[in-house]
Amino acid sequence: MKFPSLVSVMPGLAQLLQYERQWLRDDVRAGLSVAAVALPVAIAYAQLTGVNAAVGLYSCILPMLMYAFFGTSRQLIVGPDAATCAVIAAVVTPLAAGDSMKHWHLVMTMTVMTGFWCLIASHFKLGALADFLSKPILMGLLNGVAITIIVGQFSKIFGFTFDERYLIERLTGATTYLSKTHWPTLLMAIVTLATYALIKRFSPLWPASMCAMVMAAFLVWAFNLTAFDINVIGEVAAGLPPLQPPAFDIGITRELVVPALNLAMVSFVSMMLTARSFAAKNGYDIDADKEFRALGIANIASALSQGFAVSGADSRTAVNDANGGKSQLVSIIAALLIAIVALFFTEQLQYIPIAALGVVLVIASISLIDLKAVWNLRVRDRSAFLLASITLFSVLFIGIIPGIALAVLLGLFQFLASVMRPTDQVLGLDKKGVIRSIDDSGKAKPIPGVFIYRFNSALTYFNATYFKRRLLERFAREPESVDCIIIDAVPCFTHLDLSVMAMLADLHQLLKKRGVRLVIAGRKRQMLGWFELTGIQTGEGGILVRPDLYLALKMNQSYKQALAEGQTPVIQKVPNDSVLLHSHL
Repeated sequence: MKFPSLVSVMPGLAQLLQYERQWLRDDVRAGLSVAAVALPVAIAYAQLTGVNAAVGLYSCILPMLMYAFFGTSRQLIVGPDAATCAVIAAVVTPLAAGDSMKHWHLVMTMTVMTGFWCLIASHFKLGALADFLSKPILMGLLNGVAITIIVGQFSKIFGFTFDERYLIERLTGATTYLSKTHWPTLLMAIVTLATYALIKRFSPLWPASMCAMVMAAFLVWAFNLTAFDINVIGEVAAGLPPLQPPAFDIGITRELVVPALNLAMVSFVSMMLTARSFAAKNGYDIDADKEFRALGIANIASALSQGFAVSGADSRTAVNDANGGKSQLVSIIAALLIAIVALFFTEQLQYIPIAALGVVLVIASISLIDLKAVWNLRVRDRSAFLLASITLFSVLFIGIIPGIALAVLLGLFQFLASVMRPTDQVLGLDKKGVIRSIDDSGKAKPIPGVFIYRFNSALTYFNATYFKRRLLERFAREPESVDCIIIDAVPCFTHLDLSVMAMLADLHQLLKKRGVRLVIAGRKRQMLGWFELTGIQTGEGGILVRPDLYLALKMNQSYKQALAEGQTPVIQKVPNDSVLLHSHL
């Protein structure tokens, strides 16, 4: 392939350079379908974010093009997302203090900061953070965000304005607010919902949201319904935006650093769940580090084109896949179609009623709600249920931003718990002589006089004490006398840590006083180097190091046999660096 360095940076381009002609028909159909779904959602999410409807279009065009070249997923569609827009609105609205232009620039500033966080993460190969927020935490987060959005859209559907900022206060005053219902606005929302339902029922292949918004806009235009105080989105700027950076306010920008980091984390994790599921379905792999970079480039491109933050859009990705999309040409086609709308058809958009956008947002948010899945966790995994529930109620009770911060902290605590207090096993031999974990199945039996211990996490300073305590606790429960402890070094000794080495030295001295030999099995060269560096004695009288568990057992057996024959075992090194057991009288 030509230009290998270029295609390694732009994996999407590599795929397009190998494009197969038979894909074109499916990609064109999928591109048309994605554009039809993305248009109404982008306009609705612009209202949710608190910016002009045109900004929603800008947030689709350049980001979709950038991801088409830099992403590794063939089906993923990036664009405005309910969770990201809700987060941005929650952060920016208080800082803007009612100034619409300041609000817009803060939205762009937060978007570009989110993009830079993603690029930094990609540079340091932090794609593994895709697994940082566990599925239960993300389930609770998305359910909480969806419920918050739905309640927030009631004001647009019923035609009143919320005075409170938080969900609980809004629900508490529900009776008072419903008494302020603006009936023409509510009727327009009902017509929009009915149109959507009819399209879904009788023409499921049609873009129902688009049709519902077109019908609502037509009614406003044809019957001059603005005379009944039905609010519409108003004038939408025509044309494509000039590329320009947002106006930075250093003082306020400081307030956006941590929220932008949280947004980058949530956006990436959510995007990766979508990308991985469709990659698995279609039989290919994606690169998490390159996906982080692609998301960062897409967000920076959105900010430079005056748009707001984007993420992987699961509904539009599903539409793409359902229509047989084979490559990222789908994103290019959809972006070009949305650009045509932004250039030539913005005048018609001004008649779209706010109530119709509220209905579209409620419908989109309902697809994020899966309380049944959260409830089912209580039977399958109570700890996962607790994590999901805490995250869900945190978002509902203390707000989206604190809820996301708590979700990130829960993810961190969950990770630390798995590293600091990992699982461990005592190993034995089965009937075929294979080393395996001793459990209730009874397939493996303990080895007389030998205790084999495996610690399933990297050893470091903050779990070294726990490792020592667990080993001694399990060793103390051994029913028969043990004179040799073998530690499986492969899963736990991954890097040099002086605290771990000091713990091993203490453990060795403690066991030596009890007449128990300490053997480290695996990572022989590495362990010998570390022991030499830290001044810990190895070999005869010190910690024994073996290449693997099987050789450790074999040499321990030879050691006992030599003792039984009245010989004095001696450990010597031989030139080929293997360890052999010799004996002399």
